[in-house]
Amino acid sequence: MTETVDIRDLLEFCEQLLEPENYRDYAPNGLQVEGRREVRRLVTGVTACQALLDAAVEEGADAVLVHHGYFWKNEPEVLTGMKRRRLATLMAHDINLVAYHLPLDGHDEIGNNAWLARELGVSVNARFGHQSLAVSGDVDHPVSTAAMADRIEKRLGRTPLVVGPHQEIRRMGICTGGAQDMIAEAIELGLDAFVSGEISERTTHMAREAGVTYFAAGHHATETGGVRLLGERLAEEFGISHQFIDIDNPA
Repeated sequence: MTETVDIRDLLEFCEQLLEPENYRDYAPNGLQVEGRREVRRLVTGVTACQALLDAAVEEGADAVLVHHGYFWKNEPEVLTGMKRRRLATLMAHDINLVAYHLPLDGHDEIGNNAWLARELGVSVNARFGHQSLAVSGDVDHPVSTAAMADRIEKRLGRTPLVVGPHQEIRRMGICTGGAQDMIAEAIELGLDAFVSGEISERTTHMAREAGVTYFAAGHHATETGGVRLLGERLAEEFGISHQFIDIDNPA
């Protein structure tokens, strides 16, 4: 039988688990839009886009939990167009919107980086980069660049863009999303490879000239793990219904 949980208790659990106060973030973490008090059905997804909200309405969700929420620094403050439609959907159906950004990248167990490291067979033994979000470690068995690209494709369901040398990979760094510039620190650490979501023009030259293999595996694809794992943890803790809905995004 599906239970219900007070949204305040759900949020308290998330706060204790993720410790958002330890991060300097670009958007508010926690409850972003208030809905009904009792939560029975939870929908999770990467980004609180209109398609996810519409799917949540169809599922009768009481709360939507995402990695990419709203109210980012330096964005327009007016509630017009796309932003108005999204907020109107949430408020018309009394749905809570909860978002955790950097805390859901950095968590040692359910964070995006820790999750992707496990998926790719990397034993994490160090952290580096902005707010120590990136992880690095030894690959379970030394693999070729082609073999690692194949592993990424199988785990994430998309073919990564690979730049830099084709070589044996023993030590690899990971930081999901838009962390391509952390390749500079991966180079300093002497890592063989670095995985992130996006790529910039400069990334190619840095990888080639420094001899570090770079895998651009997709901002969206590399960040599907953390929010899904958090949803599963909440369902287990409180006995509520949980569904992860993956809205396809090629970026």
